[in-house]
Order: sequence, then C-alpha cells, then structure tokens
Amino acid sequence: MSRFAAGWQLLLADMALILFLFALSALPEADRAASGEQPEQPGQTSAQMAPAQALFRDEPGGPSLAQWLARRPRDPRATLTVFARHSDDDTADLWDRARRLGEVAHGEGYKVRIIISRGNRSDLYASLAYDSPQ
Repeated sequence: MSRFAAGWQLLLADMALILFLFALSALPEADRAASGEQPEQPGQTSAQMAPAQALFRDEPGGPSLAQWLARRPRDPRATLTVFARHSDDDTADLWDRARRLGEVAHGEGYKVRIIISRGNRSDLYASLAYDSPQ
C-alpha cells in the first residue's frame, strides 16, 4: 500500500511539470499576440535568436556594460542584443542610450544587434546569447 501512496504523488508531480512546460512553451506566442506582431508567413526568414545566457540592465550603482562583459567568458559565437522599448516621448533618448551600449559591446569585440520597438513604457536591457548561424 505504501508503494501506491508514493506513486500517485510522483504521477501528480510529473503532470504538474508537464503542464508547466506546456504553459511555458506558449509564452512567446502570447507575447507576439500581445504586441500585435504578425505571425511569420511560409517562406519568410527571420533571425534565429537563442535564449539569453545573461541579461544586463544599466542600474545606478551597478557595473557598467564594459565591466559586466569583462566578467563574462569570451566566446566568438556570442552576440549582444540590445533591446530598447520606447514610449512616444523618449524615442531619441532611448535610441542614443541603446547605440552607446552597442558601441561599448562592439569595442569589447562582441557582435551587436539593436532591436527597438514601441511599448507602453520605456525599457532598455541587453542580452548575451549564442545565436544560431544563418
């Protein structure tokens, strides 16, 4: 009887993990729908972006991007992607800040990509990832 009692708990844990992974896999599609982004058409190609290995935010009292990159292991496959989301009133300022981050990363020897989009609130961060070659 004790084997059966432990069995249902293990089954329940497995089912919860499966449900969690299923819900997690739907998040990128939900983000795309919320942002109004159109789904890709057949035959259309897009950049292959890998999941982030590390994220950087320029916070007061925190390290600069150059210091943060110096703490990361060097890898020629690494690409630093700067994500800038702007509201209508700070487009120019956010573009300048994103460009400065890109210049610092390029100066440190990293490939750089800058993605700017409109949003409800402004946000700026950088993602270090190992993107798939095209």
